[in-house]
Amino acid sequence: MTALLTLLALLFEAMLGYPERVFRAIGHPVMWMGALVGALDRGLNREGRLPWQRKLAGVAALLILIAATSGVAYLIQHWLLLMPLGMIPLAALAGTLLAQRSLYAHVEQVAVALEDDGIEAARASVSHIVGRDTAALDEAGVARAAIESLAENFSDGVVAPAFWMMAGGLPGAAAYKAINTADSMIGHHSERYEQFGWASARLDDLVNLPASRLSALFLIIAAYLTPGASASEAFGVVLRDASRHRSPNAGYPEAAVAGALGLALAGPRTYEGKPADGTWIGEGRYGATADDIRAALTLYRRADMVMIGGVAIVALLVVILT
Repeated sequence: MTALLTLLALLFEAMLGYPERVFRAIGHPVMWMGALVGALDRGLNREGRLPWQRKLAGVAALLILIAATSGVAYLIQHWLLLMPLGMIPLAALAGTLLAQRSLYAHVEQVAVALEDDGIEAARASVSHIVGRDTAALDEAGVARAAIESLAENFSDGVVAPAFWMMAGGLPGAAAYKAINTADSMIGHHSERYEQFGWASARLDDLVNLPASRLSALFLIIAAYLTPGASASEAFGVVLRDASRHRSPNAGYPEAAVAGALGLALAGPRTYEGKPADGTWIGEGRYGATADDIRAALTLYRRADMVMIGGVAIVALLVVILT
């Protein structure tokens, strides 16, 4: 059931995305998760507590978040599967936890801004999808930031929720998105969140580990299928550089894209006015352009199709064997 659910959810989301009318009416499931994270932060992350108390409060908040989101998802899944053709609305709902279409659209906007509207518009566009400071980025910096975001979010926003949906249906994907949302909101190295967000950051690293490696594999296969891209270089850069990234997971898809397209990615950047060191991934060009963003988007679409094909094979095997 979970393989078929994942396949249908991927196809629904790839074709339809998340309708703007629905978003305006009720928001998005990730927004609801974020609201719960914010409420738990306000209620449990109290100043004046000892560090171990704030860390324990963060663990409690994370457990409450996972239990609430996966529990609601389980009840919805159970109820829908009791209905005739209930798999269809269930897959449509599960598709809201994937980001294939929106990820492509957001990164493509950066390429369009670079091509048509100039560097200021491009900086503004890329600022919506990256956490680093963008005000001083040149064209190459904007293009690299967009490509890195595409690679990392292919893992976090597409492959990881699909992986956990395969493993645990709608509850599995919902639990993953809850953890990922918590990490993005409270998993920071700051005075307020260093302790409270510790559990969210550590668990997010763990649950993203399998998807980051799978993402690199899908991108390497996509490079083999893409004229002008190099699968052998992608594989080589992953082996050599992926583990050198500041993130235990983001380096794998970024390394695959860097090698496939002959680029150098990652490297130093600035957050909230503070420089952050970073090792360069890949030995290619630093001077990325809008054309490189377009090439990365092509690679991404083919990697996504490779993943969907793999899920379809698993779903077919399950049907045959059962």
